[in-house]
Amino acid sequence: MGRVRASAVVTVAVGMVVSLAACGGDQEPTSPGSTASSSSAAATPSTEEPAGPAELSFGVWGTPAEVAAYEQVVADYNASTDDAEVRLTSWPSSAAMLAALQEGGQVPDVFLLPRGDVPVVSDDHLIRPVDDPLNSRAVDLGDGYSRQAIEAFSHDARLQCMPYGVSPKVVFINTDLVDFDRMRVRELPVTTDPELERWSMEEFTAAAQFATRPRRGVAGLAFDPTLADLAPFVLSGGGSLVDDEEEPTTLTFSDDDTRSALESTLGTLRNAAITMPPEKLAQKPAEEWFKEGKVGMIIGERSLVPELRKVEGLRWDVMPIPRVDSAATVGDYTGLCLSSGSDAPEPAADLLADLVSDEAVATVADTGYLVPVNQRVALSEKFLQTAKQPLNSRAFVSGVRNMTVLPATRKWPALEDAVAPTLRELLTGGPTVDIEGLTERIDQESQTVLGE
Repeated sequence: MGRVRASAVVTVAVGMVVSLAACGGDQEPTSPGSTASSSSAAATPSTEEPAGPAELSFGVWGTPAEVAAYEQVVADYNASTDDAEVRLTSWPSSAAMLAALQEGGQVPDVFLLPRGDVPVVSDDHLIRPVDDPLNSRAVDLGDGYSRQAIEAFSHDARLQCMPYGVSPKVVFINTDLVDFDRMRVRELPVTTDPELERWSMEEFTAAAQFATRPRRGVAGLAFDPTLADLAPFVLSGGGSLVDDEEEPTTLTFSDDDTRSALESTLGTLRNAAITMPPEKLAQKPAEEWFKEGKVGMIIGERSLVPELRKVEGLRWDVMPIPRVDSAATVGDYTGLCLSSGSDAPEPAADLLADLVSDEAVATVADTGYLVPVNQRVALSEKFLQTAKQPLNSRAFVSGVRNMTVLPATRKWPALEDAVAPTLRELLTGGPTVDIEGLTERIDQESQTVLGE
C-alpha cells in the first residue's frame, strides 16, 4: 500500500459515511465499462496488484494554471512513495473529458468530475463507490465536510465520489465605484455588517445607483439574463425554481411565491437607469466590462478570481448575494472518483486519500480557482489569501452554507437555451411587461426540456 500523507489519516468519521457503508457495505461494485486496454465487453477490476510500482493515471480538466497545480500535487505524491507512479491526464473542460470517456477512451484511475455527471459515469459502470476505500484509510468525512456535499455524491446508500470543490455564486464589486465609506457620508443605505457577510436588496440597489456614471459609460450593475444568475434572487425571495428537486418536470416561475420574489427584485435587475444595456452585454460578457472598470457589480464564481487579479489597477472585492427575505445562492460541486476498471484499485484508493488531504487540497486552492469542500482548508490562509484581492474571500465560504444545488445539471444548458428569449424579455422589457404571461410561457418552454 502506498504511503498516504498524515494529514489525510485522521479519526474515522462516525456519521454519514459510516452509515452509508453500513447500508451498502456488502454490495459489490458494478462491472466497469470499457477502457482503452479492455475489450468491448465489461470486465471486472483485477484483484492482483502489478509487480513493482503501480502505474496510475489522474484525470483533471481546467485552465493551464489549474492543471499546473495538479501537476505539482502529482509530483509531490510521486516523491512521497515508491509504491506508485502517477501521470496526469488533462482536458480543457469537463465536457471534453466526459465525451472522451464515453467514446471509449481510457478511464483514469482517479478523476475529477462535476456532480451532475456522476449519474452518467455510474450508469456506464465507470466508477466504484469510494466510501469503503476511504473508510479503510481512516479519511475523516466528519466535521470537515457538510452533509449537503456528502449527499450530493451519494446514491444507493453509497458515496459514489469524494466531494472536492464547490462553486457558490457571489457578487463581485468594483470598490472604486462602490465606495461604502463615501456612501455612508451621504447617508445612503449601506450594510452595517463589519464582516461584509450580509446586505439587503435595498443596500444592493443603492450600491448600483451610486456606482452608475452615465457620462463615463459606467453602469452600476451588469446582469446576465440567465436562469443561473436569477436563481439566487428567486430563492432569496421565497420562490422556487422547479416542481421537484430530484426529478423536475417544469420550472415554477408562474407560482405565486416565485412571482412575488421576481416582483421584489426585477425593479433593480431590469432598471435601465443603473444596469448595463443588453446591446453592450451582447458585445462581450459582463466580466470583460468589469475588468475594464465599466461596471460596478456583477454576479460570478470563484473561477473569476485569478483572471481579475491579473488586471492592473483594478480594485475589487466580493460579497454574498443580497438578501431579499433570507440568505440564498446557487452553485454546484465537483468530486474525485475511482475508476471501476483500474488495474491497481488499492494504489488508486491510496492516491485518492492523498488527493483529499489538507496539504494536497491547499496546493490547488492556492491557485485561486478552487473553493475547497474541505472546511479546514477553506478557512485557512491557503484559501482566504488575505494579502490578495478579494479581501472578503469568506463570502465564498459563507455562501456554501446557504447554497442550493441547481437541479437537472446535465439538462441545464438546454434548459437555459429553451427559455432564454422569454427570460431576456422578462429581464429587459421594462416595468410594463406582462409578468404573469411571461412566467407562464417560461414554465411551458421549460417543459420541452425537463419533461422529456
